[in-house]
Amino acid sequence: MEPLANRLRPTSLNQFIGQEHLVGHARNATHSVAGGKACKGNSAGPLRVAIEQKHLFSFILWGPPGVGKTTLAQIYAKAIGANFFILSAVSAGKDDIRKILEETGELLGPRVLFLDEIHRFNKSQQDFLLPYVESGRLTLIGATTENPSFEVIPALLSRCRVFVLEDLNEKDLKIILKRTKIVMDKESIDWLISMSGGDARQMLAMVENTQSLYGKITIDNLTQTLQSKFLRYDRAGEEHYNTISAFIKSMRASQPDAALYYMSRMIASGEDPVFIARRMVV
Repeated sequence: MEPLANRLRPTSLNQFIGQEHLVGHARNATHSVAGGKACKGNSAGPLRVAIEQKHLFSFILWGPPGVGKTTLAQIYAKAIGANFFILSAVSAGKDDIRKILEETGELLGPRVLFLDEIHRFNKSQQDFLLPYVESGRLTLIGATTENPSFEVIPALLSRCRVFVLEDLNEKDLKIILKRTKIVMDKESIDWLISMSGGDARQMLAMVENTQSLYGKITIDNLTQTLQSKFLRYDRAGEEHYNTISAFIKSMRASQPDAALYYMSRMIASGEDPVFIARRMVV
C-alpha cells in the first residue's frame, strides 16, 4: 500500500498546509528570502503568485525535511501544465538527464525537472545541467536541506530563485493529523507534534507504523514504535541522518524532551559524542 504521507499529499495550493510566507493569500503574506530575512507586505506569497500566473522559471526550495518541498514542486508543475520529471541527486547522474531530454524531444510543453537533494550533485554534474537550464530546455526545481550558496555552483544558482521553507508549526501539524482521520487522543497528538520536530513526513510515518502494529494510537504504542525504529540505527545509514535531523530541529523548536530523547538514542546506539556536540552548536 502507498505510504500514508503519499496518500495525503496535497495536489493543489488550496490543500497545501504551511509555508504561508511563500504560498499564503495576500492578507497573510510575509516574504522570506535567502539569508533568513522577512518583510511584510500586502501581496500574496511569491510562489503562489508564480503558480497562479503560470510563470515558468527555475528555482530552488531550501528547507528541512518533511515541510513540503516535493509537494510544492508537483503543484507548480501541474499548474503550469509541464511535463514533470523527478530525480534524486543521490542516485542520478548525467545519463539520467540525457535520457529525459532524448525521450521527450517530441513532447509539447515545458519540461520541469525536480532534482531532490541537489547539493549531492558535484560540480561536474551541476556544470552539465547548466546549459539546459540556460537554454530553457529544462526548467529546474532543486530541493535541498543545505545552504545553496555553498552547495550550488554560482552560475547555476544565479539562474534560479531561492525560496526558504520553514519547519511546520503546531497548527499546521494538527491539521495534517486531522486529515488522517485516525482516532487519537490529545496527549498522543501533543506527543507526535513534539517528537516530529516540524517534519510532517516523519510524523505520518510514526502514525502509520503505530496503527499498523498496534491498531490504536496511544503514547505507549507510539513510544514502542519509536524504540523499534531506533533499534535499526546505523551510524552510516539513513536513520543516522534522520535522527540527527530530528535532534537539531527539536532544539531549534525549543522542545527539550524531544531533543533529550533523540540525543539519548544516539548515545545508546554508539554515536560519537563529539559528532553530537558539534551539531548542538550549528
